[in-house]
Amino acid sequence: MKRNGSITSTISQRIKVRKLWRLIRKLPCGVCVILGVWLICTTITLVSASSQPVDALFVLGGSIQREIYVAIESKKYPNIPILISHGSLQPCIWLLFQREATAFENVWLEDCANSTWENFYYGVPILRRWGVHKVKLITSPTHLPRAQWMAQIILGANGIWVEPDIVQEQGIPGNHEFWQKTGLDVTRSLLWGILSQIIQPQCSKVTRLAKVDMEAWHNHGFKCEYQGKLGR
Repeated sequence: MKRNGSITSTISQRIKVRKLWRLIRKLPCGVCVILGVWLICTTITLVSASSQPVDALFVLGGSIQREIYVAIESKKYPNIPILISHGSLQPCIWLLFQREATAFENVWLEDCANSTWENFYYGVPILRRWGVHKVKLITSPTHLPRAQWMAQIILGANGIWVEPDIVQEQGIPGNHEFWQKTGLDVTRSLLWGILSQIIQPQCSKVTRLAKVDMEAWHNHGFKCEYQGKLGR
C-alpha cells in the first residue's frame, strides 16, 4: 500500500510540474499580448493628442537661455502650466518673468532633478497629475538627439505627445553629448517607459513661482548667470 501511495504521489507531482511548465511557457505570450494591447492604446492616444493644442510647457534646466525664452514664449500660452525642471536659482527665474511682465501663477519649479534623465523621472508624474496630453519640450541643440528621444519614449509611453522647441545657446556650451551616454539613457528610457505606468516618483521640492520668497533670497544673497543680464 505504501508503494502504491508513493507511486500516486510521484505521478501527482509530475502532473503539477507539467502544469507549472505549461503555465511558464504561456507567460511570455500573455505578456506580449498585454504589451501589444498597451502599445495600440497608447498609439491611438498619441495620434489623437498630436492634433490637439499644446497644454503644457516643459523646460529642461541647464541653460538660462531656455528660461529667458520660456518667459517670452509663455505669453502665447497664458492659460497653460509651465514646468521648469531644475533650472536656474528660483529668484533668477522670478526676475526673468518679472522683466518680461509675464504672469507667475502657472509657472512651477521642480528642483529634485540633477540630470536629463531625472528631468523626466520627476517631471512625468507632475505632467500626468495636470492631465497633460501635448507638451512643448524646451531644450537646446547640445542635448540633441538624446533629450528628444528620451522625451518621446518616456512621455509617449504615458500618452503625452512631444513637440520639441529648440533654443540656441550662447557661448561655449558646457554639455557634450556622447553616443555611449545617449545609448544608456535611451535604453533605460525604454525600461522606464514601462515601469512609469505603475511607479510615480514624487518630488518634494516643487515650488510655484508666485510663491518664491524674494525677500528671504535677497537677505540670503544669490547670484544669477551673467547671460540673464539681471544685474546679479
